[in-house]
Amino acid sequence: MKWMAAVIGLTILVVLLTLYEWPKMDQHQKKEKTAFVTITAMGWLLAILLLFFPDLPGPTQMIDKLFKPLGRMLEKK
Repeated sequence: MKWMAAVIGLTILVVLLTLYEWPKMDQHQKKEKTAFVTITAMGWLLAILLLFFPDLPGPTQMIDKLFKPLGRMLEKK
């Protein structure tokens, strides 16, 4: 039940953030609103994932795994 309270708390926080920021955006700013919704949803999803999987690797660890082989190849030449 502790995780449920955390999920509800995060959801309420995201809703409050959206209710605060949405009216400040101009009605004709479609791209900005789309970007706001996308980034907010991704942040909410990441927060929920970190609740259930706290040992989830961070973005820097993912970049290290992707670019370490490339770095080794460039060092050899």
